[in-house]
Amino acid sequence: MKRRLALLLVLALVSTAACSGGGPGPIGPGVAIAVSDVPRASADPAAASDAARAIEAFGFDLYRQLARGAGSADIVVSPASIAIALAMARAGARGETAAQMDAVLRSIGSDEGAAAINALDQALTGRSGSFRARDGKSYDLALRIANAPFAQRDLKLEPAFLDALASRFGAGVRLVDYKTDAEGARRLINGWVDEQTEQRIPELLAPGILDALTRLVLVNAIYLKAPWEVAFPEASTKPGPFTLPDGSTVDVPMMSVAESFAYAEGAGWRAVELPYVGEALALTIIVPDDFADFEGRLGADTFALVTAALAPHQVDLAMPRFETETKADLADLLIALGMPLAFDPFMADFSGITTEEQLFISNVIHQANISVDEKGTEAAAATAVVMRTTSAPGERVELRVDRPFLFVLRDVPTGAVLFLGRILDPS
Repeated sequence: MKRRLALLLVLALVSTAACSGGGPGPIGPGVAIAVSDVPRASADPAAASDAARAIEAFGFDLYRQLARGAGSADIVVSPASIAIALAMARAGARGETAAQMDAVLRSIGSDEGAAAINALDQALTGRSGSFRARDGKSYDLALRIANAPFAQRDLKLEPAFLDALASRFGAGVRLVDYKTDAEGARRLINGWVDEQTEQRIPELLAPGILDALTRLVLVNAIYLKAPWEVAFPEASTKPGPFTLPDGSTVDVPMMSVAESFAYAEGAGWRAVELPYVGEALALTIIVPDDFADFEGRLGADTFALVTAALAPHQVDLAMPRFETETKADLADLLIALGMPLAFDPFMADFSGITTEEQLFISNVIHQANISVDEKGTEAAAATAVVMRTTSAPGERVELRVDRPFLFVLRDVPTGAVLFLGRILDPS
């Protein structure tokens, strides 16, 4: 039997400002980089939508699993972060392990899905820029996606895995020494994540999570900072009642604005979509009459019905400022969704990463946060995949978001769901 060694894979995603690929950030003195000579694949813009649909379907599946066990807590998750993190691991999965991951992830990370994930990654990094809003002023929107694997300097990685990291994710591998200085490697990785996320995730890896048996840390970071196309006037924010799930009410700051927005309503729900500057990104707010029933049925098909019904209206909108954060180990949820082999110490097959040791996923730690106010949205998320060895205006409507609601932050051209959650108590 191969000797037992631990390998750690960490992927972080964050939402609030702009760049791509490996991105800038602290690499540290004397840190070598192993780079495949395979260039980043050219992107087919049409393929990005395929990856977006896969992430959307996976994200809603995972959200329902998470919501069932969340009790009365608010939730925010990043389907894109989790999917990209698992896609990097999937690039090295083989056999039935790969088949199960493909079924859950809709082939994100597979060889067949390589063009799609590469195209989506590059499409999203092109969203940043300076845009003129409806008030005539220019505002900066930033969306950064960065990938930076950190590997043990003497670990023999499979060439095909290195090729996949380069061609699909634009990533080379930083070479560090976990065996003699795991704490130094942890600080190096946390520093990179901290800079990429504009200090929203200052310590992704807690002390002790890396040790002399760590072999690989794959880091993906997404950071977004997006002003509204139409800001909420701060002077219009007033205290107002918000009805909680138990029927009681709390007073919260309610933002308000009267403007033309995409609006829709259906059997038991109403929705509005708020664009960010440039109008390539938007936040969709869904207010169900029966929150529990609607949330239980929420999926990609349901969300597609909502977005398809959106049409321009003059909307008198009132909604609360909100911010929330979620941190959870997603391992059990992913097993329940249908990929148990990846977590099996004896049956998992990640021989596409390395043949020196048999690897399995022990944890998938996800952390996400989002802040929404009068000016726009700032959000961040991080996913840690821990691997070890066995060794035009219409009629005016009014919408008060004064009860539990769902939110979906998406890339409009591709449909990629970047953040997804619920607010039960904005106080």
